[in-house]
Amino acid sequence: MRETTRIVCLRHGESTFNAAHRATGIDPDHRDARLTPKGEAQARAAAAALRDIPFDLVVVSPLTRAIQTAALAFEGHPSEPRILVEVLHRECQESSCDVGRAASELAADFPHLDIGHLPEVWWHAEDGAETTFGLPIEPRHLFDDRVVAFREWLRARPERTIAVVGHGTFFYHLTGTFLENCATIELDLDAEPAVA
Repeated sequence: MRETTRIVCLRHGESTFNAAHRATGIDPDHRDARLTPKGEAQARAAAAALRDIPFDLVVVSPLTRAIQTAALAFEGHPSEPRILVEVLHRECQESSCDVGRAASELAADFPHLDIGHLPEVWWHAEDGAETTFGLPIEPRHLFDDRVVAFREWLRARPERTIAVVGHGTFFYHLTGTFLENCATIELDLDAEPAVA
């Protein structure tokens, strides 16, 4: 019988998009938004709560705010978990901050990460409904398919203790709970998906 995998989901710290949208209610056109100083502090604070969990793997979305959060939250972690960039759990693309940057740009900014398996354009770039800034919105059925596919991807992993660093809307559909910046929740892969 297969041992249960422990999965801890960590939402990224406050981004420039989060701060600007909270203040104005308007999309500020911050593509691939970075962490604010407050978001960096939140990620450093999260490290203390995660330190005693013996993670084998940290799976991080390729959006920069998630990569920055993972770097700060797992810096000096005692178990020295492997960091894996995975595109399946990127955020639902409905705002400017959810549009990514080319894999080659990420590789230049984060040379310590293996980005080579990502296509150059890994976010939703197909034509469809457009935002105010002319950015494609990811159709809901494609997003729902990604949530299901990510659950199965996690189920197939050989590691026993995994951290997933990602995004609010994605985690809401994965767990049924909307996480504040740098909040965590454990995911039970054997439970029914929480949000349809």
